[in-house]
Amino acid sequence: MEERTRENAPLSWAATQNNLANALQGLGKREGGAARLEEAVAAYRLALEERTRERDPLDWASTQNNLGNALQALGERENGPVRLEEAVAAYSLALEERTRERVPLDWAMTLNNLGNALGILGERESGTARLEMAVIAYRLALEEWTRKRVPLDWAMIQHNLGNALQALGERESGTARLNDAVAAYRLALGERTRDRVPFKWAMTQNSLGNALLKLGLRNRGSAWLEEAAAAYRLALAERTLEQAPLDWAVTTLSFCLALAFLTECRSQSVDLSALTVQAKSARAVLIKGGHDVLASYANHVIAEIDRIIAAQSH
Repeated sequence: MEERTRENAPLSWAATQNNLANALQGLGKREGGAARLEEAVAAYRLALEERTRERDPLDWASTQNNLGNALQALGERENGPVRLEEAVAAYSLALEERTRERVPLDWAMTLNNLGNALGILGERESGTARLEMAVIAYRLALEEWTRKRVPLDWAMIQHNLGNALQALGERESGTARLNDAVAAYRLALGERTRDRVPFKWAMTQNSLGNALLKLGLRNRGSAWLEEAAAAYRLALAERTLEQAPLDWAVTTLSFCLALAFLTECRSQSVDLSALTVQAKSARAVLIKGGHDVLASYANHVIAEIDRIIAAQSH
């Protein structure tokens, strides 16, 4: 930094600011607080003062994309929409220079990032407009990030697309979006295998289970619930209490819920009292970790199991 001063080498100085911001962002994503991410945002914005669109449009667009990533990481940790809105704006600016014709893979990457920010905003809002925009962004990205060209990146976008479709499906009375979500997750699992990326494989299995569980509840059918339970069981093979206690707790709760509803459908005979014990163990992990919202989900699961136990005793 001492040699690359803004006065004697403004573009080199800007490149160093961008690299510093990348390092700060990496640290910030591993830490719980926001300080490093705030520093990263400040460094990217300094870089953009010299790395202008007129001087170097593609480097400017790259830094806008990076800025969007840092803002999105901050936005995920905050309740308000401001940082996520800023991330959407940064990605949108980047896409003005990162065009499909010029840099197709970077264009697809930024579209995926834009889809992620829109998806988070959409899940926090009551409407569906942002989620619809996220679906469009992901589907466009998939036109360049193809399975043949970048199989794991293709699978990541399929997973992200599934999440957006599932969120839309939750807000609609039909099942088309949920079925589309299931299809996207299953495509993702074609490349996101346990051998290749075990934790991401487990994440997608869990998300698949969630979509199938919602279909089972909406259709009052045991087939979806059985598939949901199977997906959760697979996810728990990697999402263990020792390796990933938070993920283990969340998947365990959903697994217990699916099994309880299967019992209610008379499709399977399950020891409901054992499910209650499992759910309470998962809740204890969430409470210990300070995850109050997820602990509320645990309370919901336990209440549902208790309801089914009470109904069966009559």
